[in-house]
Amino acid sequence: MRKSPSSSRVTYIILRYMRRPIIVLITVYAASMLGWTLIPGLDAQGNPAYMSFFHAFYFLAYTVTTTGFGELPQIYTEAQRMWGIVSLYAGVIAWFYALGSIIRLVQNPEFQQSVAERRFAKVVARLREPFCIICGFGNTGALLTRGLTDEGLTVIVVDRNPERIKTLLLRDYRTPVAGLCADARLTEHMIEAGMLKPNCKSVVALTQDEEVNLKIAVTASLLNRDVSVMVQSTSETYEETLATLGDKVHIIDPFQTYAKYLTAVIENPAIHSLNQWLAGTPGATLDQRTYPPKGLWILCGFGRMGHWIRDSLESQGDATVVIEPNPSASDESLDGMIVGRAGQENLLKADIEHAVGIVAGTPSDTDNLSILLNARILNPNIFLLVRQNRFRNLEVFEAAQADFTMMPSLVSARRILFLLVAPLLKSFFETLHGPEFLARDGGLNAAVDALAKTVGGAQPRLWTLDTGADAGALRRVMRDGTAISLDDILRDPENRDRRLACLPLVVESGGDPVVMPASTTTVRLGDRILFCGTPRAVRLLEATLNNEYTLRYLISGVEAPRGYVMQWLTRKMAARPVRA
Repeated sequence: MRKSPSSSRVTYIILRYMRRPIIVLITVYAASMLGWTLIPGLDAQGNPAYMSFFHAFYFLAYTVTTTGFGELPQIYTEAQRMWGIVSLYAGVIAWFYALGSIIRLVQNPEFQQSVAERRFAKVVARLREPFCIICGFGNTGALLTRGLTDEGLTVIVVDRNPERIKTLLLRDYRTPVAGLCADARLTEHMIEAGMLKPNCKSVVALTQDEEVNLKIAVTASLLNRDVSVMVQSTSETYEETLATLGDKVHIIDPFQTYAKYLTAVIENPAIHSLNQWLAGTPGATLDQRTYPPKGLWILCGFGRMGHWIRDSLESQGDATVVIEPNPSASDESLDGMIVGRAGQENLLKADIEHAVGIVAGTPSDTDNLSILLNARILNPNIFLLVRQNRFRNLEVFEAAQADFTMMPSLVSARRILFLLVAPLLKSFFETLHGPEFLARDGGLNAAVDALAKTVGGAQPRLWTLDTGADAGALRRVMRDGTAISLDDILRDPENRDRRLACLPLVVESGGDPVVMPASTTTVRLGDRILFCGTPRAVRLLEATLNNEYTLRYLISGVEAPRGYVMQWLTRKMAARPVRA
């Protein structure tokens, strides 16, 4: 791995600031020592006596540092005492000059930054476990960091704002989070963050500047072909460029993601309760249902979010009316466009009294809350979907009690978290509202009922098993030719006749995902399996797959001896001939 330049930069800054003080100290000490060796003293017999360089340095050391041992080899002459006064005052002045330079050096922001970079680079160099680099510690970055650390993953944060980096030390993450205050556009800083290390699994670009996100994505894709890149982008121009970087780059557009999600929820409200439950939303249960109505919708704010939601609603056959104070030239000609602010007058023009839903999707939280209150006055039964831009306004939006609250930072954080922690979950949701799955008995509702029955109301854990890399005991048993099914590994080690509170959501075998597989599905080497279960069930399952004795017992029902002596006796008893 390429060496970080922070170490050499620290050395250079020290030499640049301390060169002159060090030269002054060396000069003063050298001149003082030379004088002590040249000026003669008198021994006990009155004969001339000269100090050696070592004795001269020893005398200066204990006097200039004010230690003052008072050890005198002989009485000093007047000339030596005069030279001693000159030496001591010169040494004190030189040390004051040096100490002042040291204080200026320590207070220098460039030096502090270089020391912090070197300390940070050492922490990253010691990492042996897989880790993720997050560039940008705003709302989305903070939410994603919390989610990843709750899953036990290691996170590295790079952000230009020093205050955001300082907050990392104040938050109670389950795993330590190292932070670097630096510009992620500079390649050297990304290298310091460990981008080239083989255990760097992903780079996430979440800065407020989409051009910076593009630069980070390009740098990571070119310098480390094995790393996956997650980029938040809401610009079509940048998304076109990002799409050319390969399948390792995932573009996260919160507005497009939420529009597709809203479409899926309108088709089947169980999608919303399932998504909230899997994401661990406090108070979320699988039996909750929110039904977005069909009919006339009013869209307040026609930015990128408004365009996506309008397309989604109209694809479902719903009519839309748009209220926008500053429409673009191409949008002014749209049918149902009302130019102006979404006050009560324009809401009445949009026929809010007969509308079934309203979307308050402007970039201002104040405007969105005002629209929500006005809409509720004019039509108390209207379905309210509101956009929350800032996380700090969470309490206000909770008090507003909208039917749906869309926070772009939370949408992006959840999407990235699922891609990193449970990548097979994308196939799961795509299949859930696909025609093949809906044609199955019960469809989505049957899958939700199975999760509710098996896992229950507890906050679930998602866990991805790679049978070719993660479970040592499972690999050894499969190589013996033993057939293993999902039902075998999901037995409870404490009671073989009881199943764990865990359900396989997706089995990917040979690149083909199977959603909600049957319990009789055979597990093969190289399969990837996404499980959803209680924390206890996931811990027991992980322990089973790495303990050969427990696994063989769950498969066969026979508890094999574990000790060498008992294994030897068992083989002897099996080899003994049976007497007639």
